[in-house]
Amino acid sequence: MTHETPLTDAWSGRVDAIDGAPGRRWHQVVRPAAAADHAGVALVGFACDAGVVRNSGRSGAAAGPVALRRALANLAWHGGDDARLYDAGDVSCRGDDLEAAQSSYAERLAPLLRAGHFPIGLGGGHEIAFGAYLGLEQAFDDDPRLERLGIVNFDAHLDLRTPEAAGRGTSGTPFLQIAQARAAGGRSFRYLCIGASDAANTPALFERARDLGVEVISDLAACASDAEQQLRRFIGDSSAVYLTFCLDVLPAAVAPGVSAPAGLGVPLHRAVELLRSALDACGHGRPSGKLLLADLAELNPQHDPDGRTARTAARLAYELTAIRR
Repeated sequence: MTHETPLTDAWSGRVDAIDGAPGRRWHQVVRPAAAADHAGVALVGFACDAGVVRNSGRSGAAAGPVALRRALANLAWHGGDDARLYDAGDVSCRGDDLEAAQSSYAERLAPLLRAGHFPIGLGGGHEIAFGAYLGLEQAFDDDPRLERLGIVNFDAHLDLRTPEAAGRGTSGTPFLQIAQARAAGGRSFRYLCIGASDAANTPALFERARDLGVEVISDLAACASDAEQQLRRFIGDSSAVYLTFCLDVLPAAVAPGVSAPAGLGVPLHRAVELLRSALDACGHGRPSGKLLLADLAELNPQHDPDGRTARTAARLAYELTAIRR
């Protein structure tokens, strides 16, 4: 069973009234999605860590959307007077009812996508990814852009685990679930994982990735110059893109507040470079842009006592919205 929580109290912060409009911050311009008069950026929380718990990870990510909004609230607003930043509230998971939460999240996303918004999911465990894909299917089932959808995942983990029981996914299974859903619909599975760690993925997972035709850029290879070329080529061959960023792809020094902290990780500056390259290759912000949906996953405030992971996630969200503001 699921319920919705708008969490509007998270939008508060510093006010530099003396500077007028040029001194505004995100908490001063964000509006409820129901009040949107133009398409824009729509934030959607997925307050869930049932998939993390099922995957034997550290619980606490259900509080991620609240922490991320609080970190976003004080960001400087550079979008001018025509603010198109909206909050579509949260979908929350009660207990272990992950599948219902994913279904509700899809139902929240679909009308936003059809209305032309660019939704950014605020996680929550990486089980958000399967809910996101279900939302894309609901919104664009008859749209040719879904035929060669490319999934770009910044992640230390491939998340291609096999569910232990039919119909019971975890935070480690979403991309195998997506592969199965696309096969059932007669569609190809196109998936690029950036930052995958040899130490965090078993040979069985890498073999499954090869069998599915998954492209992998390891954590070490992500720092090489040809990583950007592979990323741009993958996006160029895609009809549309879903981009998901799992915070555990980053070094534990900058992102300790995750389910499974990285032993190495992709340096933050390099991850931002690759993210910007992906956004540029997608034509993000242009009417013909390929990027349909993005999310940030695995923020766990329980293990983020000084808020550094939340601040890092907020900066990544800032990058995602930079052209769409």
